[in-house]
Amino acid sequence: MRIISGEFKGKKLVSLRGAATRPTADRVRESIFNILTPNIFNASVLDLFSGTGALGLEALSRGAASAVFIDSSASAVKTIQKNITACRAETRARVIRWDITKNLNCLQSEASAVDLVFMDPPYNKNYIVPTLKKLMKRDALKNGATIIIEHSAAEAVPKDLMGLHMTDHRIYGKTLVSFLSVMLQENLSGAL
Repeated sequence: MRIISGEFKGKKLVSLRGAATRPTADRVRESIFNILTPNIFNASVLDLFSGTGALGLEALSRGAASAVFIDSSASAVKTIQKNITACRAETRARVIRWDITKNLNCLQSEASAVDLVFMDPPYNKNYIVPTLKKLMKRDALKNGATIIIEHSAAEAVPKDLMGLHMTDHRIYGKTLVSFLSVMLQENLSGAL
């Protein structure tokens, strides 16, 4: 697994052993970033269920300002840290070991809301909707932020949920990628 484009292009990333983590295939990652190109530069990124950190590091490589990586696995956190160090991105990246399924209180220390969120939870565990609700409850998202969710066909992503609206949906074999846009309530009322 390598960084596809940008500042870290070609940098080989350390992978996790075992079947507990399912890294995003290079082809899928490239397609996601081709769609996201206008949203990446200077973005603040949140990479949830990070695994190896490939999605957040790809965003940093393509010009994102900062990235926060969150995963509950100690081995994933060590792997992400190794990959950040290999890319020399320590000043722009932060890794948090946290169980996202319980809450996102770990985001309290983050100075500002994020522009771009990657979610690649374990498939078919019903993590998507609860995690989206936790994100909205935490006020962790800027108005107009984009959320990218990698998931299986068996686990649907709601088209509209609490100010989140599906803007795109792509199928890559057995992998589905859903793109959500954030429309915060205060901006909805201001638009009326």
